[in-house]
Amino acid sequence: MDFTIRAATPEDCKDISRMIIELADYEKMSDQVKISHEVLKRDGFCQNPFYHCLIAEVPEEHKTKDGHVKVGYGLFFYTYSTWKGRCVYLEDLYVMPEFRGKGIGKALMSSVARVGKEQQCARLQLSVLDWNTPSMDFYIAKGAQNLTKSEGWHFLRFDGEALDKLAEEAPKK
Repeated sequence: MDFTIRAATPEDCKDISRMIIELADYEKMSDQVKISHEVLKRDGFCQNPFYHCLIAEVPEEHKTKDGHVKVGYGLFFYTYSTWKGRCVYLEDLYVMPEFRGKGIGKALMSSVARVGKEQQCARLQLSVLDWNTPSMDFYIAKGAQNLTKSEGWHFLRFDGEALDKLAEEAPKK
């Protein structure tokens, strides 16, 4: 199938938002999505963007029954390892179900890796839900390491009241 991978533009934010909701539905976490296309536009297309995004787009003749030509995305941002230096974190990799198995996910992930290498990143990191074996198998087949198994790392998060409480405990300026 013919498709292109390109950098997202502010005009893509409504489609990115749509696909974020589709991904959240797949991950059984749709109730967690609180972001809007306006926030995506503000945070991704400002002077110091909080994220970057690549879009997978198909020609009009392959559009979905709902008329979509933007059929996948890879949303990423830069992090830093005190051991390795610059890193890129792939927050989301999503391809609409009817377009899976056509090389689009691989092209998105490889393109994020290329962008990372161009920025001298030493690592591409991501998280996968423990039940999502199709994605886990895909990443492992491409050479990813399961750090939970090999090194014992666990991914932790502070949000909501826990984040508020932690921030309140900081010394006053």
